[in-house]
Amino acid sequence: MNHETQHAIVIGASMAGLLAARALSPYFDQITLLERDVFPEVGKNRKGVPQGQHTHALLPTGQQVLESFFPGLSPDLVSQGAILSDPMLGSKRFFGGYYHCQFQTDLKGLYLSRPLLEGNVRKRLLALPNIRAIENCDVLGLAASKDKTRVQGVRLIRRQDGSAEEILKADLVVDASGRGSRSPQWLEQLGYEKPEEEQVRIGMGYVSRYYRRNPEHKNLTLINIASQPCTRLGVLAAQEHDRWIVSIAGYLGDHAPTDPDAFLEFSKTLPVPDIYNIIKNSEPLSAPVPATFPANIRRHYERLSRFPDGFLVLGDAICSFNPVYGQGMTVAALEANALHDILAHGNHKLAKRFFKKARKLIDNPWSITVGGDLRIDGVEGKRSLVSTLLGRYLNYLHQAAQHDPVVAMAFMKVVGLRSVSKSLLHPKIVWRVFRTNQQSRLTS
Repeated sequence: MNHETQHAIVIGASMAGLLAARALSPYFDQITLLERDVFPEVGKNRKGVPQGQHTHALLPTGQQVLESFFPGLSPDLVSQGAILSDPMLGSKRFFGGYYHCQFQTDLKGLYLSRPLLEGNVRKRLLALPNIRAIENCDVLGLAASKDKTRVQGVRLIRRQDGSAEEILKADLVVDASGRGSRSPQWLEQLGYEKPEEEQVRIGMGYVSRYYRRNPEHKNLTLINIASQPCTRLGVLAAQEHDRWIVSIAGYLGDHAPTDPDAFLEFSKTLPVPDIYNIIKNSEPLSAPVPATFPANIRRHYERLSRFPDGFLVLGDAICSFNPVYGQGMTVAALEANALHDILAHGNHKLAKRFFKKARKLIDNPWSITVGGDLRIDGVEGKRSLVSTLLGRYLNYLHQAAQHDPVVAMAFMKVVGLRSVSKSLLHPKIVWRVFRTNQQSRLTS
C-alpha cells in the first residue's frame, strides 16, 4: 500500500474495534479509537460490554489470528490464569441428542473470561506508538466531502460538562461499534441506501452465573446445544481464578430465571444432567445475570451499488450471531486479518474489496448459526427442502460422532470455522457416517 493516508478512526473499542485498529496499524501514521466507556483495569468488566459477564469462546482459528497480531499473547494470558488445552479432549459436547466422542488432537484452545482477553489485547494495542484512544465520547455521525462521495471524519461529543460537538478528521473511518451500529442511518443521511438487512428472530434469553471450580472436574467445557423437542441449552466453561462460568439459555421466550434456586432447577431441565450435576454442589461466586438476544442480524453491505470512499463497517456491525455458537470474536478476528491483507495490496476500492471478502467469511458461520436455529420449531425463517434434508443428515452425523473421531472432528472444524459446511457432505464423511451407524446398530 502506498503511504498516501495518515489518520484512521475506529469507532468502538470492543474486540472487533481493537483488532481492526491493529490491522490498520502498519498502514497509517495514527489510528484513533473512539469509545463511549472509560476503560477498566485488565480483567474487569466494561460497562458497555454487558456480554462480558457471560460465556465466551475464542476458537483456535481466532486465537491464531490474535497471536499473529500480538505475538506472545497466549502464554501471557496463561500466566494470568487462562487455561490452554486441547478443546477436543477437554470438552464434553452434546449435539443433536448425542454426546460426541472425546479424543486427542494437536489443537490448543484458550479458556478465559472476555474481560481478561479484551483487557490484554487493549493493553498491547495501546502500547503501539501510533495508537491512541479517546474514551468517554459519543460519535454523532459522519463528516463527508461536499459531494458526499468520501467520508472525511466523524462528528463527536465528549461526555464532559460544557462539551460541544467537534469534527475529528480522518482518511479512513471504520465502524466497529457492534450490533447497535448506526451506519445504516449515517449512510442514509449522506444520500446512500441502507444495506439490506436479514433477520432470524429467535427470542433467546440467557442467564449466567459464576461458580467455584473444583480440582476433580476433568472437563473444561460442557456444551449442550438445544435440539427438538427441548428448546433449552447450556454451556459451562472453565475460566481463570478457578471459576466456572455457566450460561443457561432458552429460545422463544423460554428463559432461565434469575432467582438462584429457580436457576438451579431450570438447569435440571436441560436434556442431559451434566451441568446441573456440577453446579448443584459448587459454591456460587456471583448472582445470576440475565441477557437477551432477540435475533440474528446480517447487513448486506456487499450488495450496495454505491458506497462512500474512506468508510468501512466491521464485526457485529455487519453481522451479529446467536452467541451460544461462540463464533462472534473469531469472525471479527478473521475480518480484521482480511482487512490487514487487503490493505497490503493498496486502498483502491477498499470498501468493495473488503465487503466481498467479509461476505465469504460470514457465509459459513451464518449458515451454521441460522441453520441450527431454524431446527427449533417456532423460529421464523425460510426452510428449504435442502436445509430440511441437511438437518436430517446432521442427525445421523451427530449419532455417528458418538463413536467416530473423524466425523466428530469434521463437524468441529465447521463449527470452529476451519472448514465450510459443505465439507460435511464430502463422500468420505458421508460414508463414515452411515458405516459407523450401521456398525453401531449391528453391535447393539
